[in-house]
Amino acid sequence: MPLFGKKDSAKKAKKEAEKQPSVEDKYVLKELLGTGAFSEVRLAESKEKPGQMFAVKIIDKKALKGKEDSLENEIKVLRRLQDAGPAPGGGGAPGLPQLPSPSPGHSDAAAPSDASGSNRAPAPVRLNNRLKHPNIVQLLETFEDKHKVYLIMELVTGGELFDRIVEKGSYTEKDASDLIRQVLEAVDYMHEQGVVHRDLKPENLLYYSPDEDSKIMISDFGLSKMEDSGIMATACGTPGYVAPEVLAQKPYGKAVDVWSIGVISYILLCGYPPFYDENDANLFAQILKGEFEFDSPYWDDISDSAKDFIRQLMCVDVEKRYTCRQALKHPWISGNAASNKNIHGTVSEQLKKNFAKSRWKQAYHAATVIRQMQRMALSGSSSGRSPVPARTCLSESLNGSPRND
Repeated sequence: MPLFGKKDSAKKAKKEAEKQPSVEDKYVLKELLGTGAFSEVRLAESKEKPGQMFAVKIIDKKALKGKEDSLENEIKVLRRLQDAGPAPGGGGAPGLPQLPSPSPGHSDAAAPSDASGSNRAPAPVRLNNRLKHPNIVQLLETFEDKHKVYLIMELVTGGELFDRIVEKGSYTEKDASDLIRQVLEAVDYMHEQGVVHRDLKPENLLYYSPDEDSKIMISDFGLSKMEDSGIMATACGTPGYVAPEVLAQKPYGKAVDVWSIGVISYILLCGYPPFYDENDANLFAQILKGEFEFDSPYWDDISDSAKDFIRQLMCVDVEKRYTCRQALKHPWISGNAASNKNIHGTVSEQLKKNFAKSRWKQAYHAATVIRQMQRMALSGSSSGRSPVPARTCLSESLNGSPRND
């Protein structure tokens, strides 16, 4: 059965595929960057524009059998985020376009985003009359043959969030505020399009380029869900970052992403997570109660505004929790409340202690950020690490069996 077609349209899909260019017609597939349970990632160079590089995720259909819906969901989400329109203040019909099923050789964008690494890029921009957000890793094209599916992804090369903070000589609240602002802008854009990420965490925040002022990118939409596809109730996500309502197995929505951004903000200012326990049951109990502290001496030099910002995002009461739009207006983000005092020493020491590479990374030879890309969606479960547990579908441990929303 073709991945992107129905049984009764197999012959038609085969004919259409014969007319479409193959991935090899448009790209030179280069060295292996990483592997997963269902896929591998290779560097790819455009034949039309030599020197223009991409990351291509190659999914084995045979290994994927029975899980096709998960891949189709990821592709649908990514296409929703870049096909949405119009941009704020732009023209065009209101609402979202009908999303066609991906087809072999379907082009979603003509080129990767600008390689300038510009740090501040709040507004969605146009590619071939379509919209994309500059802080969301883009799916550019999809290809399919008899045995494999190919996802041509925007190439980002700047490394992972924690690595860059540790490597910096100076790091301030203002730096953290600027990072969180970019994340909020991207997630606010996602929410406007009806998409909930459901797995926001530092490992999914990547730097676009090695440049000092590089923007941050959101990746890994494998657990993302579109609100119009039904009620969300599955306890999915990464335990340390998951919202209380998810653990309580209540229907939930966009607010779960805001909670996760609050957890990330907390870590960015002290280097350790707000919730942690070796025992998952105890960890979940902490999260359900919203029990976290601003411990001395780690938080002594952090501004009251930063602490208030975190409290507003990590509010157990969903109705009182800030939205992304409200968070963007908080003085710690939009004003001058973020301190310029250098907190690098304390934060980097705690990051190295609590998120050591040997405990939460796999050692691929490829660039760190490209390796992260191969974990998107169907690349298999992450390697075990401490103190932040690997991504999982929590309903499996809570209920004994996974749910399908």
